[in-house]
Amino acid sequence: MIHIGTGLIKLLSSDQSFAPARIKVDKITGTTSFIGQVFNSQAQSSRTGWAGVFTLPNLISLVRLGCIPLFVWILFGAGNRTDAALLLGALGATDWIDGWIARRFGMISDVGKVLDPTADRLLLLVALVAMIVDGSVPTWFAVAVLTREFLVGLAAIILALLGAARIEVTWWGKTGTFALLFAVPFFLAGESTAFAHEWFAVGAWIFGLPGLVIAWWAAYGYVPRALAALRGGRAARRSAS
Repeated sequence: MIHIGTGLIKLLSSDQSFAPARIKVDKITGTTSFIGQVFNSQAQSSRTGWAGVFTLPNLISLVRLGCIPLFVWILFGAGNRTDAALLLGALGATDWIDGWIARRFGMISDVGKVLDPTADRLLLLVALVAMIVDGSVPTWFAVAVLTREFLVGLAAIILALLGAARIEVTWWGKTGTFALLFAVPFFLAGESTAFAHEWFAVGAWIFGLPGLVIAWWAAYGYVPRALAALRGGRAARRSAS
């Protein structure tokens, strides 16, 4: 399980630095490489071992994971949509904060590459399912987001099991996730008694619709990268044998 989990994050790591991108295919050798608009993990070395465990970005990711049950309790146990939306918005904002700290202060780590995307997906999954039950988000929107996350996650599992090479997260993928992490709490705030909740409802669509389109477009863009990564992984195993 540890091996598979590590492989998944190598496929879809979200703690990367930015550079512009395209796919390049060598017509002679048939090898494929990615150039440009990706979050390039090669920009900084990644901490391994214990040095990559006790970092501030990892602590932030752990706090985000730990607050997910608190969000569910506030929404259903306390019945307070306003406070639940505030907490969810704060947790979504830390998606940018922990990545920035990791890159700015050289704290990128293998553990962080597991925790950060795991926190993103669990946050979206739990929040959307809870909000469907609560009736505070359009069902079709929530299902569209959840379906995309399920397909991307399933593809990552399959590729990891097949030994595919690493796939870097694209700028579009990160942007789509970031927009959705704003849209979801805005939907909740729009159905609450919060100050200016009508404007939060409008903001939910402003972030939600573009975020949903970008997220699906990014998922489509991973298809050629996934095929190339699969070929690259097979080629690496053949050369090593």
